[in-house]
Amino acid sequence: MSEANQVLTALASKRVLIVGLGKTGLSCVHFLNKHGIEVAVVDSRENPPGLEILQEKFPDIAVFIGSFQTDVFERADCVIVSPGVSIHELPIQVASARGAEIIGDVELFARLATAPVLAITGSNGKSTVTTLLGEMVQMSGLNVEVGGNLGIPVLDLLEEPAPDFYVLELSSFQLETTHSLNAAATTLLNLSEDHMDRYTGLDDYLSAKKRVFNGDGVVVLNKDDANVISLRNELERNHKVCIFTLNKPEAGEFGVKEHEQAQWLYFGDKALVPISKLKIKGTHNVANALAALALGQAVGLPMEAMVATLQIFPGLPHRTEWVANINGVDWFNDSKATNVGAAQAAINGLSENNLILIAGGQGKGQDFTPLRNTVSGKVKKVILIGEDGQLIDDALKGVTDTEYASDMQQAVKFAADAANSGDVILLSPACASFDMFSSYEERGQYFINAVNEVAKL
Repeated sequence: MSEANQVLTALASKRVLIVGLGKTGLSCVHFLNKHGIEVAVVDSRENPPGLEILQEKFPDIAVFIGSFQTDVFERADCVIVSPGVSIHELPIQVASARGAEIIGDVELFARLATAPVLAITGSNGKSTVTTLLGEMVQMSGLNVEVGGNLGIPVLDLLEEPAPDFYVLELSSFQLETTHSLNAAATTLLNLSEDHMDRYTGLDDYLSAKKRVFNGDGVVVLNKDDANVISLRNELERNHKVCIFTLNKPEAGEFGVKEHEQAQWLYFGDKALVPISKLKIKGTHNVANALAALALGQAVGLPMEAMVATLQIFPGLPHRTEWVANINGVDWFNDSKATNVGAAQAAINGLSENNLILIAGGQGKGQDFTPLRNTVSGKVKKVILIGEDGQLIDDALKGVTDTEYASDMQQAVKFAADAANSGDVILLSPACASFDMFSSYEERGQYFINAVNEVAKL
């Protein structure tokens, strides 16, 4: 019996409870049902996303909604927790203390996957690096499956025949319940405050992120991030460590140097490609490109194919996405910037002193003070939206002009009124979107629509 079959056979003998519906929960139901494993589902919401699909396709599955009922958890031998649910919920903790196994879909994937995994985590840039690396694998003539926190849930990737590589974006929430992942190469791109409504502080958040290094594969670290590079000595005991930096690289590092009167990406002393030829723009995307190169090199992808990919990869929607130039003003949509670190990266990547920023939303308990230094001298005006706009305003007092807008359309109008030819207008909220929108994608699309209306005037 194969190792994967042994895992599934063992699971079939247990009472399996899936906690949380939505995309991940539905994926777990589909996968386990396909393999003949009985499950029950619980969700604390009255009408969780995916409920109608579940009831239509799997009418015989027991579903408990509206609360986490203690007796439901008491019957479970294995609890598969969706990433949106904290493992610190009391019924989950009680189940764990009783001896029930607490895992997530990524842990189950890790036990079943037979192809090498490339794993990407970090506060910002995960989706760009994951997608870019997947494109690099394809450009190398290899088969790849890409997903995780980005796009396709991991269990949906487990099809036969197995690909040459899996490339996974992994969130801290997913890593909390992951123990067995042994990625061939992995990275923690950066670390800044995020999800502080779920973690007790930055150290707690880092502790979750560090679980990506549980295996013995190559580790790629960002030399420019103090929180990340502080892990180097610890990780070098059990891993080969590869470094990337936006500065001049040392031997064996990826970095940036001047060459032929231009800035180029380098590996050690080898010039790779001028930054001007990259389709993705901004210094944060230069860092993302270097991280992808380091991960690809760690598993033997040909440098020529990776460099070629960098020259055609256009980036992802809602991530410093160029929208339009109207009367000499460039508009960028960075709605995916749901934390302070992401907004800082976008501001630093785009502006010298001519930027107008639209920011605000749900702050998730973040400290907005770090925005002060980033905004100072670069952002001439901030248009504030959403429920935590006041907190951002408080953090920026005395640094730049601010103005409140009641909605996205008004924010775009205020920004357009304040802009002169040569300016840059950037939506980079530093906040989640759920106070005003259903997702960061919807927020970004509202922004794009409003910009297009400006273009018609």
